[in-house]
Amino acid sequence: MRQLEQAPHPLRKPLLILEFSALAVLLISMAWFSGRVDDDATLNPAWLLIPALASLAVFCSFIGLMYLRWVAAAQADKKTRHKIVFSLLALTLIGVWLYGIINTWISLNA
Repeated sequence: MRQLEQAPHPLRKPLLILEFSALAVLLISMAWFSGRVDDDATLNPAWLLIPALASLAVFCSFIGLMYLRWVAAAQADKKTRHKIVFSLLALTLIGVWLYGIINTWISLNA
Protein backbone atom coordinates (compact mmCIF):
# COMPACT_ATOMS: atom_id res chain seq x y z
CA MET A 1 0.00 0.00 0.00
CA ARG A 2 1.07 3.54 -0.66
CA GLN A 3 1.80 5.75 2.27
CA LEU A 4 -0.46 8.72 2.71
CA GLU A 5 1.02 12.04 1.70
CA GLN A 6 1.62 14.27 4.68
CA ALA A 7 0.80 17.95 4.49
CA PRO A 8 3.91 20.14 4.58
CA HIS A 9 4.82 21.69 7.90
CA PRO A 10 3.40 25.23 8.29
CA LEU A 11 6.90 26.69 8.81
CA ARG A 12 8.27 25.23 5.58
CA LYS A 13 7.08 28.01 3.27
CA PRO A 14 8.23 30.93 5.49
CA LEU A 15 11.63 29.26 5.94
CA LEU A 16 12.01 28.81 2.17
CA ILE A 17 11.05 32.45 1.58
CA LEU A 18 13.54 33.58 4.23
CA GLU A 19 16.32 31.42 2.83
CA PHE A 20 16.01 32.59 -0.76
CA SER A 21 15.41 36.23 0.17
CA ALA A 22 18.48 36.24 2.40
CA LEU A 23 20.47 34.52 -0.33
CA ALA A 24 19.44 37.24 -2.79
CA VAL A 25 20.46 39.96 -0.32
CA LEU A 26 23.78 38.19 0.25
CA LEU A 27 24.56 37.91 -3.47
CA ILE A 28 23.52 41.51 -4.18
CA SER A 29 25.64 42.83 -1.32
CA MET A 30 28.64 40.80 -2.50
CA ALA A 31 28.27 42.19 -6.01
CA TRP A 32 27.95 45.71 -4.61
CA PHE A 33 31.07 45.27 -2.47
CA SER A 34 33.09 43.96 -5.39
CA GLY A 35 32.14 47.08 -7.36
CA ARG A 36 33.23 49.28 -4.47
CA VAL A 37 36.62 47.57 -4.25
CA ASP A 38 37.29 48.32 -7.92
CA ASP A 39 36.79 52.03 -7.22
CA ASP A 40 39.46 51.94 -4.45
CA ALA A 41 36.90 53.42 -2.07
CA THR A 42 37.23 52.76 1.63
CA LEU A 43 34.48 50.66 3.08
CA ASN A 44 32.97 51.31 6.47
CA PRO A 45 33.05 48.01 8.42
CA ALA A 46 29.44 48.56 9.49
CA TRP A 47 28.38 47.75 5.91
CA LEU A 48 29.62 44.21 6.49
CA LEU A 49 26.67 43.65 8.80
CA ILE A 50 24.44 43.29 5.72
CA PRO A 51 26.13 40.16 4.29
CA ALA A 52 26.85 38.83 7.78
CA LEU A 53 23.20 38.97 8.82
CA ALA A 54 22.06 37.70 5.42
CA SER A 55 24.40 34.71 5.66
CA LEU A 56 23.19 34.04 9.21
CA ALA A 57 19.60 34.08 7.94
CA VAL A 58 20.53 31.63 5.16
CA PHE A 59 22.20 29.30 7.66
CA CYS A 60 19.33 29.50 10.17
CA SER A 61 16.64 28.89 7.57
CA PHE A 62 18.65 26.01 6.11
CA ILE A 63 19.01 24.51 9.58
CA GLY A 64 15.28 24.99 10.20
CA LEU A 65 14.36 23.27 6.95
CA MET A 66 16.78 20.49 7.71
CA TYR A 67 15.15 20.05 11.12
CA LEU A 68 11.69 19.81 9.55
CA ARG A 69 12.85 17.30 6.98
CA TRP A 70 15.03 15.17 9.20
CA VAL A 71 13.94 15.38 12.84
CA ALA A 72 10.28 16.39 12.76
CA ALA A 73 9.51 13.68 10.19
CA ALA A 74 11.42 10.94 12.04
CA GLN A 75 9.71 8.03 13.69
CA ALA A 76 9.18 8.40 17.43
CA ASP A 77 11.63 5.64 18.37
CA LYS A 78 14.48 7.23 16.39
CA LYS A 79 13.77 10.88 17.22
CA THR A 80 16.26 11.15 20.08
CA ARG A 81 19.15 9.93 17.94
CA HIS A 82 18.13 12.28 15.12
CA LYS A 83 17.96 15.22 17.53
CA ILE A 84 21.45 14.53 18.86
CA VAL A 85 23.02 14.25 15.42
CA PHE A 86 21.07 17.25 14.18
CA SER A 87 22.17 19.34 17.17
CA LEU A 88 25.82 18.51 16.52
CA LEU A 89 25.46 19.39 12.85
CA ALA A 90 23.64 22.65 13.61
CA LEU A 91 26.28 23.67 16.17
CA THR A 92 29.00 22.90 13.65
CA LEU A 93 27.36 25.03 10.95
CA ILE A 94 26.82 27.97 13.29
CA GLY A 95 30.39 27.55 14.58
CA VAL A 96 31.79 27.72 11.05
CA TRP A 97 29.71 30.86 10.40
CA LEU A 98 30.91 32.46 13.64
CA TYR A 99 34.53 31.53 12.89
CA GLY A 100 34.29 33.20 9.48
CA ILE A 101 32.71 36.35 10.91
CA ILE A 102 35.33 36.63 13.66
CA ASN A 103 38.22 36.13 11.21
CA THR A 104 36.76 38.73 8.86
CA TRP A 105 36.39 41.26 11.68
CA ILE A 106 39.93 40.58 12.95
CA SER A 107 41.37 41.02 9.43
CA LEU A 108 39.63 44.38 9.11
CA ASN A 109 41.10 45.65 12.35
CA ALA A 110 44.61 44.29 11.79
